[in-house]
Amino acid sequence: MGVFGLLGSGNLGNDGSLEALLGYLRTDHPEAVVDALCGGPESVTARFGIPATRLHWYRGEYRTASRTGAIAAKGLGKLVDVFRTAAWVRRHDVVIVPGMGVLEATLPLRPWGFPYSLFLLCASGRLLRTRVALVGVGASAIGSRPTRALVRWSARWAAYRSYRDARSRDAMREMGVDTARDEVYPDLAFSLPTPDTGAPSGSPGTVCVGVMDFHGSNDDRARAEEIHRLYLDGTIRFVRTLVDEDRPVRLLTGDTCDASVVATILDAVRSPLLTAAELSSLADLMKETARADAVVAVRYHNLICALKAGTPTLALCYAAKSDALMDRMGLAAYCHPASEVDADRLIEQFRALEKHSAQLRRTLAERNLAAARQLEDQFAELTAALFPTTDHKRAHARQETP
Repeated sequence: MGVFGLLGSGNLGNDGSLEALLGYLRTDHPEAVVDALCGGPESVTARFGIPATRLHWYRGEYRTASRTGAIAAKGLGKLVDVFRTAAWVRRHDVVIVPGMGVLEATLPLRPWGFPYSLFLLCASGRLLRTRVALVGVGASAIGSRPTRALVRWSARWAAYRSYRDARSRDAMREMGVDTARDEVYPDLAFSLPTPDTGAPSGSPGTVCVGVMDFHGSNDDRARAEEIHRLYLDGTIRFVRTLVDEDRPVRLLTGDTCDASVVATILDAVRSPLLTAAELSSLADLMKETARADAVVAVRYHNLICALKAGTPTLALCYAAKSDALMDRMGLAAYCHPASEVDADRLIEQFRALEKHSAQLRRTLAERNLAAARQLEDQFAELTAALFPTTDHKRAHARQETP
């Protein structure tokens, strides 16, 4: 069995999805032999203990190519990756893409980047009769025609698809994919263990603020710098307001690229009450959110960690997936547009969040129980789809046991 994606590349949410999938496989299918084709193979092997192969032949794939030699090397790499991907797929019975927004363009990307890699995977699976499963993935309607075509054909050629919200399924249906048999389940990260940090204190405590190197969506490239400045200015003003009220604020990230935003906010506010967490996993992130009185965050998996920890959360939403997540968890009233951060309005929403904190914690406890049950159904469905003989073998074994 293979796992595929931008894993081990510094994105905590992506790695959390892999961790959740491996937890399921090791519990329900310990006989499965697993390896990965991914962005950061050394990191994946070190952390998860599975063999891993680099996703791209050309090591400078993620660097902007401006010189003729680099452009030629990147173009050659795209050709070489056709054969590398097919050779890797051929060695497997099943390949799983665990979670992640692999069918969306809510952040800037080019069609020849990950959409092309996913297309090669699904095309190879179709040609070589290796089942490719897109499990709990995110999707969105895509404006760019080349990217839209690559994503649409990737989804069509997958043997199994499930989505992390109904809007993702609707988006794929709008793009011409038959979703009649596709199901919707909570994000895979909801199956990860929840840290126990005890009851929250009675007095106002730490507020976690999850930040992001945010420049708008793939369709906002012309306004990218303006959007980034508005987001950053609004966030700094919000953080400064909390610090001025003697509230400890803890900055959280979700990807290595967010470090520059953390540095900018620390430099702008300059207070001993403002600190930044050092995070190496989604578990670290969840522990931070579990200790907080409240969380205000942008990144999707920052939100998931806070919500799963049962902490009242306010979302700075940059895509429909965030709105859908907050609605599923009963906090639809606590959403704010990341591309148009209004610090005064954000502070007002934060006051309301804290006022209803006790009620929101009860709501989150109920919704988390429901999410856990739904993910049990997801894994059972995955077993039936990808391990069709497992249940028969287990039943036969039970019959032979005295």
